[in-house]
Amino acid sequence: MSPARDEPRSVRWESGLEIRPVYGPRELRESGGDQGIGVPGEPPFTRGIHPFMYRARPFTMRQYSGFGTAAETRERFRFLIENGNTGLNVAFDLPTQCGLDSDDPMAQGEVGRVGMAVDTLADMEQAFDEIPLNEITVSLTINGSALAIMAMYFAMARKRGYDLATLRGTAQNDILKEFIGRGTWIFPVEPSIKLVGDTLEFCARNAPKYNPVSVCGYHIRESGADPAQEMAYALAIALAYVEHALERGLDVDRVAAGLTFNFDIHGNLWEQVAKFRAGRRLWARLLADRYGATDPRALKLRMIAGGGGGGLTIEQPENNIVRGAYYALASALSGTQTMALCSFDEAYTIPSEAAAKLSLRTMQLLVHEIGLCDTVDPLAGSYFVETTTNEMEAKIVSLLTALEEEGGIVRGVAEGRVQAEVSRKAYERERRVESGEVAKVGVNVFREEDEDRREVEFHAYREEEALVQIERLNTLRERRDGAAVAGALERLRADARAGRNTMPAALDAVEAYATVGEVCGALRDVYGTYREPIRF
Repeated sequence: MSPARDEPRSVRWESGLEIRPVYGPRELRESGGDQGIGVPGEPPFTRGIHPFMYRARPFTMRQYSGFGTAAETRERFRFLIENGNTGLNVAFDLPTQCGLDSDDPMAQGEVGRVGMAVDTLADMEQAFDEIPLNEITVSLTINGSALAIMAMYFAMARKRGYDLATLRGTAQNDILKEFIGRGTWIFPVEPSIKLVGDTLEFCARNAPKYNPVSVCGYHIRESGADPAQEMAYALAIALAYVEHALERGLDVDRVAAGLTFNFDIHGNLWEQVAKFRAGRRLWARLLADRYGATDPRALKLRMIAGGGGGGLTIEQPENNIVRGAYYALASALSGTQTMALCSFDEAYTIPSEAAAKLSLRTMQLLVHEIGLCDTVDPLAGSYFVETTTNEMEAKIVSLLTALEEEGGIVRGVAEGRVQAEVSRKAYERERRVESGEVAKVGVNVFREEDEDRREVEFHAYREEEALVQIERLNTLRERRDGAAVAGALERLRADARAGRNTMPAALDAVEAYATVGEVCGALRDVYGTYREPIRF
């Protein structure tokens, strides 16, 4: 008689799905069947938004980069491009993100620390000098001050002879997730959404190939949301922007075609795959069923995904190299269009050149050696993958339904309820890590005796570079046409007061070399400043 085997341990994903030891036809049938699998390149795009995916063109490799001055950042851009980067993903420092100039007292100690300092159009011109904008697409990771930064990017492109009608690129410009996750908001919720709408409208009419909004579930996940919540909140935010644009009289197909998504990857590989396949399918169905969207480009959930810094650890940082490789694998298996892979030292500092290059090489290995471009959606048809995709979609729908029954994402953010839920989830997860219920290699399992004494190399912050930036700003202020700046800023205030689209006036202002702080200050004069709701 054979000895009794141990019972299999129970497994529950972070999103709450119970995972069975074995999957087969019955589990797939009970979850909803295989009717939603479809074929690649056709609605509902479960298997990918292009018929041949990476066989036709590999995913864009767009490393997140930027620090110090525009001159320093330009050198990092060139380094990445020379090593095979096929897109740029720009990091801005906190003063720029918060609509402050480098010489603002609130900016002291933060100029250029966690991203590139941008004060005026001159900085944008210097950062992208000699970079071919028709060959290297640029993603601007900016939100609260997005109107000013997008205006500077458009003005820079026009000065260099590019036609906005053919210009490609992306701005993150997702202010609702800032209220939920990162906190670099400036204006109250409603006018903040209005400014997003201004950029959507402007691009729909003047820069139709530019993506004015990249809805960022990434930062919601990094702030504590589980994967299902990340997708649900991101889809709810995107739909809120669509509805705002429809209220302006814009066409749903045209608006939705300008939306992209930025998602997080860390943790269980299979949970990420299910999240993306379910989210892609659900996005197409929601747009078609609720708003009558018919343009395939509008129905396609286009995304950047490649790694979440929240999954990395300061402890045993070399393990992050392996984590990053699996994040990249999950991203490719999930059908991403663009990959921005976190670097192993990102848990504690701005990535070094060596770390950034290693992440780039990791993505290149997937393309050229590991076979991730051989066939489309190689996981399709797996009982496990298709069942969990169905179950993840049902979970996301239940979260969306609950959110809508409580008044929707905008109201939930304005009242602080969404922020409170994400904070609660973050606290719960941290407690589970501390207790050992959630294993983290090098943190609560397989620790080393000298772990707390490990030395790591930090990116050097040079105060002298901040002083150079401030001096450059002051020199420009002295040389520019002050009357032209003042007039443009007053027109911007007038348009904001009248409820008109503020992008044309913002373009005029930055072309006169108005600063980020002056543009945001003019809007602040009209809209006021956001105050966080008091939560008990």
